[in-house]
Amino acid sequence: MFLKLAKKYDIIDFELGNKITGAGFPVYKGKGARLQRALINYFLDKNTAAGYNEVQVPHFVNEASAYGTGQLPDKEGQMYHDATDNLYLIPTAEVPVTNLFRDVLLTENELPILTTAYTPCFRREAGSYGAHVRGLNRLHQFDKVEIVRIEHPEKSYEALDGMVEHVKEILNELKLPYRILRLCGGDMGFTSALTYDFEVFSTAQDRWLEISSVSNFETFQANRLKLRYKDKDGKNQLAHTLNGSSLALPRVLAGILENYQTPEGIVIPEVLRPYCGFDIIN
Repeated sequence: MFLKLAKKYDIIDFELGNKITGAGFPVYKGKGARLQRALINYFLDKNTAAGYNEVQVPHFVNEASAYGTGQLPDKEGQMYHDATDNLYLIPTAEVPVTNLFRDVLLTENELPILTTAYTPCFRREAGSYGAHVRGLNRLHQFDKVEIVRIEHPEKSYEALDGMVEHVKEILNELKLPYRILRLCGGDMGFTSALTYDFEVFSTAQDRWLEISSVSNFETFQANRLKLRYKDKDGKNQLAHTLNGSSLALPRVLAGILENYQTPEGIVIPEVLRPYCGFDIIN
């Protein structure tokens, strides 16, 4: 259904992307491109209104940065690597944003630190081929807005609950059907202490698709990053790091196309209309 809608309204062109680059690199066109830009601006505005400081970060990181957040040596097969300069294209803004605080010693009253960033994300997604990953399910390049928090250990789980509520508010405003899963240990990445996944229901595929992941890494990343704060007794302590998708765009866009289709066209969610400048794709 989604692929038919994208082609019918000429808003996403997978064949053009395949010609220019290869599979997994779609071209957004016309109102599709404007809807994509509207979502980015809406997500950033929601995050900054919630107290997150917006930053723009590099899309390449060095080996130390990828190691610090846990991408290396675990996920090198999923990352694009420039061997000449030994740099990696980022799989998520979490990597450069969290590394802003690598080798930093904070004072306790500087916590918490809330940061948000929009970046394209690049993932090789090795092995993810076939009919079940067609369309926007698995892309090698996609856009995402991320939130990152540096927290005092005693307050990090309260902060995690706040991040979950923040993502819920966004999805409620978009009026997309979603559910929240608390992942068991076997389903989480080895860097995370606790992760909540948000999933949106795809009517076309008749299944739930992950749309956001919100995690508390406790001291795992901070230990690698040497990210510390000086406590009230003057002792250096490891901070806690958290991050979440707020949100990844491809499946949000697909959810809007599927859930807002009418005989007249794709109606734009009311909250996005001031950002789009139009209220329907037809």
